Order: sequence, then C-alpha cells, then structure tokens
Amino acid sequence: MAPHATSQQQSHYLMSMTIIGVLFFIFGFVTWLNGSLILFVKVGFNLDNVSAFWIPFVFYVSYFVLALPSAAVLKRTGMKKGMALGLFVMAVGSVVFAQCMAMYSYSGALVGLFVIGAGLALLQTASNPYVSILGPIESGAKRVAIMGICNKVAGALAPIVFGALLLGGVDAYVDKINAAGSTAAKALLQHEFVHRAFMPYVVIAGVLAVLAICVVFSSLPEIKPDGDSSRHAGKRSIFSFPYLWLGVVCLFIYVGMEVQAGDSIVVYGTASGLSPEHAKHLTTYTMIGMLIGYVLGVILTPRFISQQRYLAISAVFGVLFAFAAWLTHGYTSVAFVAALGIANAMMWPAIFPLAIKGLGDQTEFGSALLIMGIAGGAVIPNIFVRLEEVINFQLAFLVVMVPGYLYILFYGLLGHKVGQNARTTVIDSATATL
Repeated sequence: MAPHATSQQQSHYLMSMTIIGVLFFIFGFVTWLNGSLILFVKVGFNLDNVSAFWIPFVFYVSYFVLALPSAAVLKRTGMKKGMALGLFVMAVGSVVFAQCMAMYSYSGALVGLFVIGAGLALLQTASNPYVSILGPIESGAKRVAIMGICNKVAGALAPIVFGALLLGGVDAYVDKINAAGSTAAKALLQHEFVHRAFMPYVVIAGVLAVLAICVVFSSLPEIKPDGDSSRHAGKRSIFSFPYLWLGVVCLFIYVGMEVQAGDSIVVYGTASGLSPEHAKHLTTYTMIGMLIGYVLGVILTPRFISQQRYLAISAVFGVLFAFAAWLTHGYTSVAFVAALGIANAMMWPAIFPLAIKGLGDQTEFGSALLIMGIAGGAVIPNIFVRLEEVINFQLAFLVVMVPGYLYILFYGLLGHKVGQNARTTVIDSATATL
C-alpha cells in the first residue's frame, strides 16, 4: 500500500487480503490431502508405490495442461470472476472423485483429481499475481508468505482431519484385509474402506461451491498490472524476459521439492520402518516446518533481508537437510525430511514476485507459465518413487533433492537478474482499482 493511502483504500486492501487468505486456506487443504491419499489408495486399491503415485502426478500435471488456457480465461473474466470459476471447477472435480471412489474406480478417481487440479490451476493463475501486485513488488514475498501461512495451516490440518475420517484404524484394517479368507471377502473389505472417501469429498464440493458464490458477490476489487509504468513496457514479447523463464524452471523444481517433502514423506516414513498408522500424519510435520519458515519470512523480509537473499539461504538449508536425512536413519531421518518444510517455505513467495517483476501487460501470461511449473509436483516425486525401486530409498531421495536445491540457489543469487537492467533500481508497482 502507498504510504498515504486513504482509510477506505486500507480497508479494501485488508478485505482483499482476508478473502484471498480464505482461498489459500481452502486450496491448501485440498492440495495437502494428497500425502495421506497416497497411503489411502495403497490400502484401498492394493497398489504399489508407483501406481499410488499417480495421485500427485494427475493432480499436478493438470497445472501444466491448463495454466495457459486459464490465462486466456482470465483475460476475459478478470481475476475475481476467474477465482470464482476455479472454485466451481474444483467443486465439480470433488463430486467426480467422491462418486468414483464410491464406485471403486481408481481411474475415475484420478479423473476427478485432474479436474480438481484444473480448478486450482485457474484459481492460482489468478490469485498469486493478484497478491503479488496488490501492493509494492518489493514486499510481494511478505504478502505471498502471509497467504502461505493460510495455505500451510490448512496443509497441517488436512492430514489430521483426513487421517481421522479415512485412515482411522488403518493398521487394523490392513491386518483384517490380509487375514480375509477369500478374494471376495478381501475385495468387500477394500470396497468398504475406499467408500469412506465419499462423504468427505461431497462436503468439500459443497464448501467450494458456496465459497465461489461468496467470491462473486464479495467486495473483492478487480486489479490489473500497470503495463504503462513498467520499464519493460516497450517489450511485448514474453521471450524478452529471460529471468521469467529461469523462474519457471526454478518454480518447477521448487514445487517438486515441496511435494517430495510434503507428500512423499509418507512413503519415506513407511520405508524407514514406521507403521501406516504412524506415517499417516507425517505431512502435518512438514507443514508445521513450512509454517515456521513462513513466520520467519514475514518477520525478516524485506526489512532485514531481501527476498532473493532469503531464497538463496533457504536453498542452502535444503541441501544441508537433504544430506542429514541421507546420513541418518529411522525417526531422525524422517525428521530431517520434515525439516525441509522450513527450507521450502519462502521459496514460492520469493520466486513468484521475482519472476513476474516488470512484465507489465505480460503479467497474466507470465503467471500462467509459472503456474505450469507446478507440474514439477507431478514429475519429481515420480522420479523418486521409480529410483527407490532400484537403489536405496534414502540415496534416491538425495539424488533427487540436492541438484534441485542447487538450481534454486543459482536463481536466488544470479538467475533472477538475467535480463534485468542492472543500472536501474526502480521497483515496478501495480495500480489497483480499489
């Protein structure tokens, strides 16, 4: 906000942040169900790790497929209506998922997850640049970090709620399924177990639909990037911004690191000797780590440390924690994987504003490219789960994580400057029709 903003502008600003915070909470809850959902489908559909990891794959690959169409939709609808539409699409996907789980169709459930991811692609393509340009770009990381806190509080709660509703007594259920005397009896128990997902996802669909209606009729203002004030206003080609493209790669890698630490930790925990009953809540610990990192980010950036420097330091901690997980065993190793949440926390809040800075009238398209990078959550965990079939799971984890964090370190130190005008220190801002 501007230093001399009127009380009405400040009120609209706070209201906008509150509404977007609720949106980030909702899609954080839906997103971070996936870690526990992997364990749920392994038990319910009797799947191996590779098959179960279709859950994060279809969920995150939908961002790659639909981010650019989302940008085209947003050009027509504006960010506010686009966010509402995204919520409606998520509601439809939740209904499809619930019905297919009730029908004991794993492939159908994957279609439902893809539709949920499609809605999230639209929602995130709108909401992330909205937060980034709602105020000065140099404090963009702080605003996104506040949204991240909302997201990760939901992420910490999701496995607990999901665990209570769907994975309660999972160890006993596994024993009962294994002890079933016939194939038909075993199938009946598995169908019964999977049917647990029906009602929770119907409730999620209802909440999403109601929230979409609330967004449509809310006082959330429409804001647009200020293309005229950008020092790059004369550059209309998206290829004129190499730091954006390097940022897309960086965000692709980062999301893979985040999903690896948040969702794959359940598989990592069971491979480390934890029972499914103990492993089902592990995603919560990673989310708690991210909450700690976000709170530190809100306190420290940009007053004490720049968002790009914080990004570089976070990458260094990522490398250190990954090596520590490799060098230790059991609960200690799992704890270091969860600690990666602290390292990962401020990466998205730093990468996104750095990558869209100065894009002007290309902001929506640049945002869509970055949202496509969320597909890293589909690719990188699947590389891990395939590697751990042929080499030790801890070594597979190290091989996947360390090169990724080193690239993020490069972007934080140098990559975000590529193509920027080194002689200018003017920070682009966006005007808001508040």
